[in-house]
Parts: sequence; structure tokens; C-alpha cells
Amino acid sequence: VVGLRMDFSVVLEPLGFVKVLEWLFAVFAFATCGGFQGETALLISCEGVVNKTITAAFAYPFRLNTVVFSAPDPKSCGGTWTDVYLMGDFSSSAQFFVTLAALVFLYCVTALVVYVGYYHVYQENNKFPLTVTFLWLLSTFVWAKALADIKVSTGASIIPGIESCKAPGTTCHFLSVTSMGVLNVSVVFGLLNVVLWAGNVWLIYKDTNLHNQWNRISESPTERV
Repeated sequence: VVGLRMDFSVVLEPLGFVKVLEWLFAVFAFATCGGFQGETALLISCEGVVNKTITAAFAYPFRLNTVVFSAPDPKSCGGTWTDVYLMGDFSSSAQFFVTLAALVFLYCVTALVVYVGYYHVYQENNKFPLTVTFLWLLSTFVWAKALADIKVSTGASIIPGIESCKAPGTTCHFLSVTSMGVLNVSVVFGLLNVVLWAGNVWLIYKDTNLHNQWNRISESPTERV
């Protein structure tokens, strides 16, 4: 290929190393959010049923309003039990976060190939990293808000909203919900990506003529003294 000069040592330079970290952290953000699966469980007692565990399994992209609890028994508590769905659709926030992670991953792979193979002619406009920084900040914020709502929609607070649990002779107790620690970690990776891309903007700015000119201007009074 014309102009191709493979030089892997450039990834040890600040801008190259940051690109490697951006690639890794995009993978982690994608995996920790997009790979999640969990369930919430209730303990039900009703006509002909004593302490029956029912569950509702949910996963990415968190369309909870399509997730239904399993029925307590084949006869549905003597006809008093109706299908119970979780509340909320958080797919837009989750998909925004995961899609951005996937696109950033692909960009970083391409950028690293170009950076390693064509470093001698490589140039990057700082407007793109600035845009990605903003998108990471926005997507992390909306995903963090959605995650807080997901925890509410799958936690103990769902009991008062279940009409079947209000039927005579029926009692419902919240039993458990899958730990969402890995989803908390996805938010952390989102914030780390914001920091990394902001650092990328700074590194590119340092290499621009504008920065060099500013340094010359700031140093000139000293030189005249």
C-alpha cells in the first residue's frame, strides 16, 4: 500500500495510548450494559397457593413494560390473578449508550490502524473528539437516569401497584432482584470515556499551530526583558 509504514511504537505516545484506552473502555461500556440479564422475584400466597415464588426476567434493552411475571399457579389463584407487567420502557437510553460505545469501538479500531500505518501523514481534527466527548457525556447522563428508574421499576416499590396483590386472601412480598452492580460499572465506564475523550481533545490541541503560537506569544515578553 502506498505510504504504508507500520510503526507500533506510536501507540506508546500519549495520543496513541489514549486511543488504545478509548478502544478498551468502549468495549467495557458496551459489554457491561449490553450483556446484562436479570430478574425480579416476588413471594405470593393466594387461594390454593402458599409462598409461591414468581419471577420476571429482564435484560438489555430494558423494555420492562413487555416483561410479565410468571403466574402463581395454573388456575391463577382461583381467577383473582391477572398478568402483571413491569413498568417502563428504557430502551432508548440504553440503546443510545450501547450504540455509541459500538460506534466508538469501530472508530478507534480504524483510527489505530491509520495511526500505526500512516503516522507520518496522520492528522486529526479536534472537532470530532470534542463531539464524541459531548455524546459520551450526554449518553452517560441519560443512561444513569434510566438506570435509577430501572432500579425503582424492579424493586420493592412495585408491590403497591400490582392490582392482583390487592385481591382478598392474596398477599405479596418482594423477594429479590438481581444485583445491578455491573450496570453501575457501565456508568463509571461512561464517565471514564468522557475524561479520555476530553484528554484526546487536549492532546490534539497541544499539537496545533494555535497552541504553539500562543506559547510563542506568552513567552515573547520574557524574551524582550
